[in-house]
Amino acid sequence: MKLGPSLYRIGNDIVAAYLVVTDEGITVIDAGLPGMYADLKAELASIGRSLGDIRGAIITHGDSDHIGFAEQLHRETGAPIYIHEADAARSKGLEKSKSSGGHMKIGPTLGFAAYSLRKGMIRPKYLTEVVELKGGETLDLPGAPQVIRMPGHSPGSIAVYSPVADAVFVGDALTTRHVLNGQTGMQPAPFTDDPAEALESLAHLEGITATWVLPGHGPAYSGGTAAAVRETRAAAAAAPAR
Repeated sequence: MKLGPSLYRIGNDIVAAYLVVTDEGITVIDAGLPGMYADLKAELASIGRSLGDIRGAIITHGDSDHIGFAEQLHRETGAPIYIHEADAARSKGLEKSKSSGGHMKIGPTLGFAAYSLRKGMIRPKYLTEVVELKGGETLDLPGAPQVIRMPGHSPGSIAVYSPVADAVFVGDALTTRHVLNGQTGMQPAPFTDDPAEALESLAHLEGITATWVLPGHGPAYSGGTAAAVRETRAAAAAAPAR
């Protein structure tokens, strides 16, 4: 799905990954689920590009529904896979989140589970070789992606800002659709290790002026970074105490 001249989404509102496409090549942001590799190749073919145009993939955090096809991409193309050092072990299957998902509704939960199973989540392909990030870098990749520390959902969660795409990719630092109950709109993401820290990390987005705020789950949001931060904080404040 084309969102802008240099910006594409693969997957759907359940699980999404993104492409920053330039004349110099392509940067992948998050890798969804393993079975989305076919979606990646189909999207590339539709725009006249190939796997060989991919210069690297940046993973916003190490959960299995974000590392997805990254290992297969690396093995087949040699493209480097970037992730924050604090989530490197998680991306290799050596550590796992122990957080809960919160309020569930049967329909959305079954929908998430069914899509995830169909796309290979039951057999995650953990990463074997990564380039570890510290945060604050501007990477030498298409779209000049800038790495923003966003700890909370996981210790090594990051956001990625690409000026050419006019977009900030936030992973699970926030969401526009709760995968377990279907609630839509800007809100904190479920399965967050440290919800208080995740809310504090929203301040790291305040200097970014991107139009697009793109989560790993839920509809793409084009209301701008400031509004996304404001609405997520409001949703957190309005949520019932647990």
